Amino acid sequence: MKHTLGIATILALLISSSFAAEPASPPAAAARSASARVFDEVADTALAAMSKRAEELKISGAAVVAYIEGDNTKGWSSKMVVVGKMANAPTEKNRGVNLLAIAYTKAAEMADTLKDSGNAGRPTMAGETGYKGGAIKKCKTGYLIAAFSGGPAESDFKVSQAGLEVLATKL
Repeated sequence: MKHTLGIATILALLISSSFAAEPASPPAAAARSASARVFDEVADTALAAMSKRAEELKISGAAVVAYIEGDNTKGWSSKMVVVGKMANAPTEKNRGVNLLAIAYTKAAEMADTLKDSGNAGRPTMAGETGYKGGAIKKCKTGYLIAAFSGGPAESDFKVSQAGLEVLATKL
């Protein structure tokens, strides 16, 4: 014997089963630590220091600061700012440069190696650039990261250090 259900019956079954089920509770939001809240408060000041240093060095680009809580990277809080320009536009002779992408890959490399960017001590992994210029520092509750992209590596590092110094005073 063949059973067929009409569209109205199927819809009624679907609607009743969706309302009969217990509503899924949203996952509990992870409590933000005091250190993460301090990072949020000081990140803008660190980015302002990086912007100022970049302007002094007459370079433009993208700056990123991040805070990793604990001894292992399982997540981070971060902020970024554009200092003048986020990218160098493509031309007939080159494909252009996404400075923000480079700053974040410097930060990602540091999050993995816990060393300044371009100093991993291992071959560059896919997704990394291997560019120097980002700085990382161990603090009492984790790691602080500052990365800048837009100038020569030495200048990028000076800009990154300016942000790291500000972060280190509070964390």
